[in-house]
This record gives sequence, structure tokens and C-alpha cells, in this order.
Amino acid sequence: MDGDDYGRLIYLGLLLAAVAGWGLSEYRGRMGQGFRAFLAWGLIVVGLMAGYGLWQDIRHDVMPSQVAHADAVEIPRAADGHYYITLMIDGQPMEFMADTGASGVVLSKADAERLGLNLADLVYAGQSQTANGIVRTARVRLADVTLGPFHDESIGAFVNEGDMEGSLLGMEYLGRYAIEITGDQMILRR
Repeated sequence: MDGDDYGRLIYLGLLLAAVAGWGLSEYRGRMGQGFRAFLAWGLIVVGLMAGYGLWQDIRHDVMPSQVAHADAVEIPRAADGHYYITLMIDGQPMEFMADTGASGVVLSKADAERLGLNLADLVYAGQSQTANGIVRTARVRLADVTLGPFHDESIGAFVNEGDMEGSLLGMEYLGRYAIEITGDQMILRR
């Protein structure tokens, strides 16, 4: 434990002592009632903590994800209005935002590193015009790209030198599919 941990421990101890002191003075002579109130609040806090801890499991049931069929992949529209597509690249799942306004597949620096690309070895010789201005790009090849039942041996992509929230899936890849948007779903077929 470092100094910050000791500080937090002291703070929590003082906070607990203050709450316990308040409880003892408030419920003096009525300790049974105070104990029941303490248990009720304790159960509420534990329930909130359990709900927060299980959110990663629950959200997959609450928020739909893409579904692969034998001849198509259905992608639901996210709450922000975009379509997010998960590709398997070299056996690793990577999430992309479908961007029909982008020409190529563009990886963020973080996603490029997740795929094992060494950013220091990339040559940022290209340029791309984005909504945030001109950025430098490095050309790379993505091997073994899979979307549901569809497989490609090699896909060209760019690594963006600028800061990006996530990676983009442009028309260089999306153009390989017949794209249908129905209601809140994007359907990709080959």
C-alpha cells in the first residue's frame, strides 16, 4: 500500500466513525430499530454494488448485438444512431463504426496496437482529410478478416496518426457487401 491508499483508508475510517457516531446518538435507547435501518441500507448498497458488477453481463441481453446468419449479418443501430460492426481479425474481435462516408478502413492507434502493430515502425506517408482536418496515415494489411460467415485473407487499412475514439469501417470494406438498412438494422450480404 502506498501513501494514497493509507490516506483513503484513514478517510473511510473517519467517515465510518462519523456515521456510526450519528447512528448511536440518533438511535440511543432504540438500538433494535437502528440495527434494522442499518441492515436495510446495507442491503440496498450491496444490491447496487451487485447490479453494477453484473452490468457487463446484463447489457448484452438489454442491448442487442450483431447476429450472423448463413448468408447475412444483421447489425442493430446503437443508441447513438451509428452501426458498430465487430470483425474478427487474426482471431481477435475488433469493433468498428460503419462509416459510409469514409473511403478506407481506418484503425485508431490503440486498435492498431491491440492487433500487434508496432506504431514506431509504421511509415506515416499518407494524408487523409477528416472532419477534424488533415491527418497523417500509415498503410497496413489486415490478414484473416472475418465477419460472420464471410472471410477475407487480406484487407488494406490505414492507421491514423491522430487521436480517434475508435476505428472506422469505410467503403473499401463495406463495398464488398450489399448493404440494406431496414428500420434499426443494417444487413450485410455477399
